[in-house]
Amino acid sequence: MPNPVVVFDTSLGAFEVELYQDKAPITVKNFLAYVNEGFYDGTIFHRVIDGFMVQGGGFTPDGAQKKTKAPIKNESGNGAKNCNYGVAMARTSDLNSATAQFYVNVKDNDFLDDNQYCAFGLVTSGQATIDKIKKVKTATKGRMENWPVENVTINSAKVK
Repeated sequence: MPNPVVVFDTSLGAFEVELYQDKAPITVKNFLAYVNEGFYDGTIFHRVIDGFMVQGGGFTPDGAQKKTKAPIKNESGNGAKNCNYGVAMARTSDLNSATAQFYVNVKDNDFLDDNQYCAFGLVTSGQATIDKIKKVKTATKGRMENWPVENVTINSAKVK
């Protein structure tokens, strides 16, 4: 059975993510549930650090954090990597705290594998969109650093 693919339409273009359900079944099931519920539609990339990663999936354009489901079990060490364009779950210092927020690596970040950040997919199309996102101007907004000055909105996320 082929891996699911999610198409993200953003204010800066589209990109597709292949999800590694064989390597991270809990993570992929959780992510697809959020996609199928339309959770990501209208959220923004709220943390952008060129040379590191772009993070989204948790905040609305006005800076409000969306309510999520319970955290999931961390599936790091599954063979998927935090490589350039690799997709992984954001979390707090608690290894099992990932909910809906995700990030796309914009370079190889092997140290994140060593620190147990669960990679679960790869941008397979639309890498130029990720490259545009990583270049947006950022500032500090409240307590949030690296917040884009102009919103980069996820218009929709749908299973292909």
